[in-house]
Amino acid sequence: MFDFIRHHTKIMMGLLFLLIIPSFVLFGIDGYNQSGDKGAAVAQVGGQGITQAEWDFAHKNEVERLRASRPNLDVKLLDSPEMRYASLERLVQEKVLAQAAEQSKLSTSDARLTRELQQVPAISSLIGADGKLDRERYRQLVAAQGLTPEGFEARVRRDLSVRQVQEAVTASGFAAAALADVALNAFFEKREVQVASFKPSDFAGKVAPTDAELEAFYKANQALFQAPEAASIEYLVLDLESIKKTITLNESDVKSYYEQNALRLSGDEERRASHILINAAKEASPAEHQKAKARAEELLQSLRKAPDSFAEVAKKNSQDTGSAVSGGDLDFFKRGGMVKPFSDAAFALKKGDISDVVQSEYGYHIIRLTDIKAPKQRSFDELRPSIEADLKTQQAQRKFAESAEAFTNGVYEQSDSLKPVADKLKLEVRTATGLARNPAPGATGVLANSKFLAVIFGPDAIEKKRNTEAVETAPSQLVSGRITQYTPAKTLAFADVRANVRERVVAARANELAKKDGADKLVAWKANPAAASLPAAVVVSRDRPQNLPQPVLTAALRADSSVLPAFVGIDLGEQGYAVVKVNKLVPRDAPTADTAKQDRAQYTQWWTAAEGQAYYALLKDRFKVQMKVPRPALLNADSPAVAVQ
Repeated sequence: MFDFIRHHTKIMMGLLFLLIIPSFVLFGIDGYNQSGDKGAAVAQVGGQGITQAEWDFAHKNEVERLRASRPNLDVKLLDSPEMRYASLERLVQEKVLAQAAEQSKLSTSDARLTRELQQVPAISSLIGADGKLDRERYRQLVAAQGLTPEGFEARVRRDLSVRQVQEAVTASGFAAAALADVALNAFFEKREVQVASFKPSDFAGKVAPTDAELEAFYKANQALFQAPEAASIEYLVLDLESIKKTITLNESDVKSYYEQNALRLSGDEERRASHILINAAKEASPAEHQKAKARAEELLQSLRKAPDSFAEVAKKNSQDTGSAVSGGDLDFFKRGGMVKPFSDAAFALKKGDISDVVQSEYGYHIIRLTDIKAPKQRSFDELRPSIEADLKTQQAQRKFAESAEAFTNGVYEQSDSLKPVADKLKLEVRTATGLARNPAPGATGVLANSKFLAVIFGPDAIEKKRNTEAVETAPSQLVSGRITQYTPAKTLAFADVRANVRERVVAARANELAKKDGADKLVAWKANPAAASLPAAVVVSRDRPQNLPQPVLTAALRADSSVLPAFVGIDLGEQGYAVVKVNKLVPRDAPTADTAKQDRAQYTQWWTAAEGQAYYALLKDRFKVQMKVPRPALLNADSPAVAVQ
């Protein structure tokens, strides 16, 4: 039937038209929208359901974000049940915090939204020397995220309102120094231990499996000895780069673009300034801030009377030791090259002017603008390569939607070959051999994309050698492929894998012997500690593990120390077994004043994070959060995947 549809597309379109249009007349478009929105909710927040489609979309965005920030991340991990559930928990958290913000009537003013957007480097770079935003480039920037400027700003505004909910707890985090010290002393407590290791490799010589045992293992575990399925494929990639190759620019457009953007493309204006800094850290008390500001105001008044004394005053009074020796000189810097309040003030001055007192995260500044270096306008020939690249990118972005539709329809309508679509869109038919269902180690790009691999190894592609559907593997990137040769998975003959079988049997038996010997020694040593034969003692702590495996270190630090010596056994899985003897407790080394201050600050962060999680748990209870899908077994139910931060 599907073959008939493929070869009689126009007839089917006419038939569908006759069937569908009357139903719109009878039921209306809203009826279709409502029916499409239905379906079992995967979670519930405040009486509002989260659909499977919302979950899928949120997970897709999270995967794209992670792949963009960490290109080498294993794609198999990104689509695991644990990662998908974590995406659902993040989506639930967003809904909970959004409802909390709405209930508390928290909003974001236009002024705050503007300040927030200006702190985004990609957006601040679009602000010209005249202080105006390049609206067209801004539109293109947010369009790359699939948003309009209005939609992007609404999202940022919503995020800022949600942040106010979080900051109500996290911004007020506090831990008393005495309580912090008690917890930190326990956390950094040291223990003198002796560790006996029982490694499988030490017992391998005692294992001599017979041929019958090897064959029995082989027959019981044939899934371990399979040659994976493999395929040779052809595939097409439609993305901005492939579209750029088809674009021929008009010479007049290139010159016009140069005339309109020459100043911007030539570079950024640079300014040279000197400053006097009176330190006042963000965490300083209001009294300390007031004292620092008063001192800066006092110095400013004297400079107003004698501007030429700026360098001398800076040498004597500035607490920026790096620049004070040179009279406060900071050399040339571009807009955004300094912290924002400083940069804004410097770029608002005229040459020779002295600013008012400017507050930043470092304290209070007095700024004098000493020079301005305007960018030298570059010639058309110098800028031509970058102009052509910009124009091709812009045209490719506009052309992508049109090409994507032709690509999607073409690979479906002419499913027995990729060549017609390749010829029409001027794309290169690429090939790959030895492709497996799971990405090969080191594979990158579309051949490492789990979605594409899933469809290329789908039944229709394998059995009928048809083109796959167009798969979105990245923003503005579509891929379709077809199998040219397929080799199914098969179990390798025992003779071919005999060495591997023996290696596995010996390893498993040796591990059993190691664990049994370790468990027996543990019982004997507990009964008679003096008979324990152990290596030399070492002192361990969380910050000084002495190369102990993490499970061994954790067991040593968690062992009951009420009666010493204490013995504990640790099953290390395929690594065998270990027995730890805890001899005595060793107090934490007294930290220096600076170290104690840093440790208390770290503890305060931990405490604040815990308060944030507790507050989020309260909000979940308040808005009656219900998770309608089971949590994957590997996720610890006591440790939520997301937390208020």
